[in-house]
Amino acid sequence: MGAVLLANAITAVFKYDFLQRALVAAVLVGITAPAVGIFLVQRRLALIGDGLGHVAVTGVALGLVVHRTPVLIAVIVAVLGAVAIEIVRAASDTTGEIALAVLFYGGIAGGVVLVSKAPSGSRNLTQYLFGSITTTSNGDLVVFAVLAAVVLGVVLLLGPVLFAVSNDEEFARALGIPVIGINILLATLTALTVVVSMRVVGVLLVSALMVVPVATAQLFAGSFRSTCLYAVAVAVVSAVVGIVVSYAVDLPSGGTIVLVTIGFFVLALVASSLLRVMRAGAAHGGK
Repeated sequence: MGAVLLANAITAVFKYDFLQRALVAAVLVGITAPAVGIFLVQRRLALIGDGLGHVAVTGVALGLVVHRTPVLIAVIVAVLGAVAIEIVRAASDTTGEIALAVLFYGGIAGGVVLVSKAPSGSRNLTQYLFGSITTTSNGDLVVFAVLAAVVLGVVLLLGPVLFAVSNDEEFARALGIPVIGINILLATLTALTVVVSMRVVGVLLVSALMVVPVATAQLFAGSFRSTCLYAVAVAVVSAVVGIVVSYAVDLPSGGTIVLVTIGFFVLALVASSLLRVMRAGAAHGGK
């Protein structure tokens, strides 16, 4: 029965335009989220995606109020929030955790207040909070593709610099790297990634695609580069499988994608543990 449902879902992908758009959006997110998330994990700021996601909610609500494209308004507001948090972290003794908390609560509170003033019929934030990939329009897809291209272009161009700052800020300063500027750039890339991802998994779940694939890749990868490549592969496969499964059994796409991603992590964790046990046994037996 399950195989039949999956077969029907795969067939539907080639039949319905909305599913094709959903898959393209899922692949874009699967590539960009871990490509940025790996630097956040390196900096131990894995939850910054959640903070900026909450700020993006304010942008979405503002877009609904002023009758403008919510995605574009969310980009502007999320980027401003990203810049603000890095300036606060650099200019005061306020810790990153406190700054993130301010983003969490201020962003979601602003969104709730603003959406109450939106015209009747446009007050639904659910599709942005938890994802609604099947409602992705051609216009949304163009915006997401442009944002994803910008994010990936910057990561490919400045990857070594981003890695240096994420790994050791003091050493990066000694090398003459403008650390504050690079931190603001990384926060901005995170904000753009959040907006790209919000229609796929929702702003409340976006950090999962930034962090979990990276954690999965770290179980097997031997270098930073291989970790990034494995993480992207895990995220893309998880996003595609999640879309197919969610359509096959009529489940929310965002939550399904995240659960599939976590499922891959659990399988990888078990596999890596078994490999360690087998290697330890082999080493002990060879003595």
